[in-house]
Amino acid sequence: MSIERVAHRTGRTPAPLRVVHESDGIDLDAAEEAAGHFLRALGVRTDTESMRRTPRRMAHAYAELFSPRPFDLTTFPNDEGYDELVLARAIPVRSVCEHHLLPFVGTAHVGYLPGQRILGLSKLARVVEHFACRPQVQERLTKQIADWLQTQLDPKGVGVVIEAEHTCMTLRGVRADGSSTITSTLLGLLREDARSRSEFLALTGVIR
Repeated sequence: MSIERVAHRTGRTPAPLRVVHESDGIDLDAAEEAAGHFLRALGVRTDTESMRRTPRRMAHAYAELFSPRPFDLTTFPNDEGYDELVLARAIPVRSVCEHHLLPFVGTAHVGYLPGQRILGLSKLARVVEHFACRPQVQERLTKQIADWLQTQLDPKGVGVVIEAEHTCMTLRGVRADGSSTITSTLLGLLREDARSRSEFLALTGVIR
């Protein structure tokens, strides 16, 4: 991931950060050719009318899954000194298991206890998307989101909970239909203070 300043500082207001995914480039033609070889190696015909463009569609589909959209990390001064939990619930998560390249989907609950600055609420969803759009494991994804918010915002605490269904478990292997996996990362006061931790977990629905 690359972070770029996109505006000059004005007084004490920091410039927003441009968040861009680092990539070596996408070669759709090479991906299409490889997808065709892959399908044919598995005994899947690609010479019928309905399958002829499937390798190309596969290439486009995975390129989309692996390409998060750039965004500006917009923050604002916490002039009112707000010191209670800010929580965005049920942010959609869409990623791909790096072990089988099969999708896993679910929701993320992301919260923080503000310090000197607060974050535009839509940016919490943008951060989730940014780290999810690549081959991932859920444990790493959860921690990456929390660590990055801690670094960029310097809040008093950060909490991330992800609940997702992994098709590598439900469609193959054990075929555990209906199973889901929950991971969490708590930093700062949301880890150290029992009352803050309980409030966060209760609001996410992890504790009922």
